[in-house]
Amino acid sequence: MLELPLATGLDPVQSYVSELAATDQPLGALFRTADLVAGLLLLAAALPALVAARRRFWAAAGWAALALFGAATAADSRLPLSCAPTADTACQAREDAGLVPFTHAAHAVSSGLAMAGAVTAVVALTVAARRYGWWPPLARTGPVLVVLELAATAWTLVAVAAFEAGRGHWALGAGQRAQLLLVAVWLLLLAWSLRAARTAPGPRP
Repeated sequence: MLELPLATGLDPVQSYVSELAATDQPLGALFRTADLVAGLLLLAAALPALVAARRRFWAAAGWAALALFGAATAADSRLPLSCAPTADTACQAREDAGLVPFTHAAHAVSSGLAMAGAVTAVVALTVAARRYGWWPPLARTGPVLVVLELAATAWTLVAVAAFEAGRGHWALGAGQRAQLLLVAVWLLLLAWSLRAARTAPGPRP
């Protein structure tokens, strides 16, 4: 969302979101700090809920995945790219030749873990809401977001594969930004559902 008011110099339709935090970008420190804070807050929120989930499989899987998302996002911020391969052909050439810092490979792993955690959390906690009769707002609206999130994830994966094969960008940046925006909307829905459950009469999930 910070791309809207700020001039990043990167094309949001084509660039990886991670490129915003690259060390050679003028606003890289801002985006790395935002990732670190967001990741640690998610981790702090998910761990107590994971302990409380106990034997509820879908709830435990969802909170564990959300904790993974938070931890991997925080790790992402400490393993930034050194340059922006989608915007800088020299950077892409160095990356293809293996002449970039190890953080590029490490970042790919942490980013993959982060999105795997996010998508798993979206699916698992939405299933938990419906199966256990918890969090009515999430139970009602969550399935729509699950379908949209899976579609955005498929788009992103196909676009990444095309870019790495040298077949163009395939609106990689737009797909990844849609993926992350849907996760953010889902997190807001989850927070609203949790708040509603705490103020409602009767036993709490």
